[in-house]
Amino acid sequence: MKNILLLALTLFCGAAVFGQTTDTTTNKAPTIGTLKTNAGDGMLPANDIVQNIEQSKDFSVLYNFIKSSSLIETYQSKGPITIFAPDNRAFENLPVGKLDSLSRPAHVWELTGILTYHAVAGKLSAKDIEKQINGHKGLVTFTTLGGGKLNAKIDSNRNIVLVDETGGESVINRFDIVQSNGMLHVVNKVLIPKAKAL
Repeated sequence: MKNILLLALTLFCGAAVFGQTTDTTTNKAPTIGTLKTNAGDGMLPANDIVQNIEQSKDFSVLYNFIKSSSLIETYQSKGPITIFAPDNRAFENLPVGKLDSLSRPAHVWELTGILTYHAVAGKLSAKDIEKQINGHKGLVTFTTLGGGKLNAKIDSNRNIVLVDETGGESVINRFDIVQSNGMLHVVNKVLIPKAKAL
């Protein structure tokens, strides 16, 4: 599984291709220019995604899950990769019992599917995402590392909102945290691919 993901990532990055669809009924999204860029606590641009997540107390759950699902090499690869990282609070807000369930070895495939659904190939800043949203009439669809489809839009509060395959929405509340192998944005809810609906 690890080698397959690394191969898929190489192909994605080499082609620099994202799956995109449009919503023709949505008006042009508002600019996010008034939002404040947030630096990650203790994160250094010289470190890769795994190194920065490991040393941040806000992402201890995510780091342990990446480690237990054998995705360390994937998120340490040259990429570049953009990761939409749920913090500890986002994982704690999963349905009752789900956090414990994902921690069990028997659920490693489900966990891997969820984790790879939070990343796309390429280095995307908030401005890059906004540009793609505006260029596609208010809604853009990215293909994740796991092969799922992840929508992005901008809400009335000028937040970038990610919409997963089950219709769940997650807001990027900290963005543009530069990594040596890509970009990290913090999201307030765990995104769920359709095949892994909770």
